[in-house]
Amino acid sequence: MSNILVCSKCLLPETVESLVIGDDGVCSVCKNISYKHTSINWEERGHRFDEILDAHRGQGQYDCVVPFSGGKDSTYTLWYLVKVKKLKPLVVRFDHGFFRPTLQDNALKTFRRLGVDVHNFTPNFQVVRKLMYESLRRKGDFCWHCHTGIFAYPMWVSIRYETPLVIWGESGAEYSSWYSFEEQEEMDQRRFDLKINRGIAAEDMIGMLDNSISGYPVTSRDLIPFSYPPRRDLKKAGTKSVFLGRYIPWDVKYNYATIQKELDWKGEQVEGVPPQYDYEKIECFMQGVRDYIKFLKRGYARTAHLASIDIRNGRLTREEGQKLVDQYDGKRPYALDLFLDYLGITEEHFHDLVKMHEVRPHTTPSCGECQRCQVVPWDAEMWPKIGSIQRTTPEIL
Repeated sequence: MSNILVCSKCLLPETVESLVIGDDGVCSVCKNISYKHTSINWEERGHRFDEILDAHRGQGQYDCVVPFSGGKDSTYTLWYLVKVKKLKPLVVRFDHGFFRPTLQDNALKTFRRLGVDVHNFTPNFQVVRKLMYESLRRKGDFCWHCHTGIFAYPMWVSIRYETPLVIWGESGAEYSSWYSFEEQEEMDQRRFDLKINRGIAAEDMIGMLDNSISGYPVTSRDLIPFSYPPRRDLKKAGTKSVFLGRYIPWDVKYNYATIQKELDWKGEQVEGVPPQYDYEKIECFMQGVRDYIKFLKRGYARTAHLASIDIRNGRLTREEGQKLVDQYDGKRPYALDLFLDYLGITEEHFHDLVKMHEVRPHTTPSCGECQRCQVVPWDAEMWPKIGSIQRTTPEIL
């Protein structure tokens, strides 16, 4: 990465999406966090949040909808709303298809200890893996179905249950520069199109998917869970969708310690992530593949992101963070073999697809150049083996 500009304070390079490194050498995310620590009246913001809650409390069967993956952020959000704010939420889970055993155990303990109603939805996996391939081919990111489903489906549920208040976890300004802490940020159509669907709407996907494979023709009905509800429906329902991290000072280490103590929430090993960050992205056994793709495209991965958070918060020196990055980022994950089988593609084709999306001045390594992760996740044998997708057309770029 010698030819890539890197923030002088944290470890993020110029290839990070939405990041801007100023003339002073400091990146826009570091400046966001500096503003958060020095320029926000959190007491005032807390009062504004209470006003929002009071306007919706007791107005229907539920006070709010809480989208929930079971990871650290959604778990803390749910705990905070139930135990601190005394709300009655409807928990909505969009199952992307890759939940891990520890994550599921954590979720069950959380639901039972907090005493909440839970709405679960799992999309058709034959549809999902077609979406995975198409979004990998067109955007270099196979997680389109996960991101759109997680952010769109709870909005449909809020309309169905006449519960207009939807509360998410951390603010987008916490880890990226799509928004600043000074701006108003809600989960709306603008944010969905800007940050979530990667510029591909559900109706666009219909014309992109190869319906000759797997014997399952995808229709517009299949993609409703991945599409944002129409504005007219949201306006009629009076929907308000906000982020808890805009109203309280979000601190991931404090949040993690809280859910450990209050809910017996357990961390987990994640491929390409140092053990001290065992709270990060434990919900997906394909997380290592996603981070590997990020490294191939942009020259950085999950460890650089996590170490940079600790550097900004004074918990790690830049030199200590760099050592972690050198040790953990960029390794070929064990999960890649299963991923290739799910999509029915070769590793060479995978690298060809990813290389189409490299972000200059970074240059994507060639297939076979990366070291392999040394540790196989303990639950790898439990990951579903469903057989390769059957392709009747040649692999094309």
